[in-house]
Amino acid sequence: MYDDEHIIELLNNRDESVLQVIKEQYGALCYQIAYRMTGNHQESEECVNDMLLDVWNSVPPNCPNHLPAYLTSLVRRTAINKYEKAHRLKRGGVQFTTALDEISEMIPAKEQVESEIEQRELTSALTEWLQILPPGSKRIFLQRYYMSDSVKAIAQKHDLSEGTVKMKLMRLRQQLKEYLVKEGLL
Repeated sequence: MYDDEHIIELLNNRDESVLQVIKEQYGALCYQIAYRMTGNHQESEECVNDMLLDVWNSVPPNCPNHLPAYLTSLVRRTAINKYEKAHRLKRGGVQFTTALDEISEMIPAKEQVESEIEQRELTSALTEWLQILPPGSKRIFLQRYYMSDSVKAIAQKHDLSEGTVKMKLMRLRQQLKEYLVKEGLL
């Protein structure tokens, strides 16, 4: 097993064998994220392969600080693009649609975000807001809105009732909305 710094070094040296290393170490995680969003095994595999191509093309010049986060963001973007292209709900895709619907009022639509600076400000504000959350709330928020976990799965992981998780998520969305309003981003 390679550490992340060594993997990035291999990418920077353009060693093609690193793609297999990435797939072995992070492929299952990336597949899981893609599957939760697409609900389709073949498309999820394609998302993982597209992520490998994206990481090969983007490192260098990019140098990710946290490789797993970088890889999962690449696979999420790919899965979202596939989902939007398909414009239909598939088996399993319901969780992703539901999660997007829950948080959509706090995140401006692509058409409304006029510049990259505004996107960076929104990302920065969201990151700052996440940092002030208690660890348990942060995990629940990220599991729902980043990993697209179902409410039932989150409840089981945290030994909570589904109703408690729904209430926590509702309160977290409200807190996020208030924070974004206070920051002038909503």
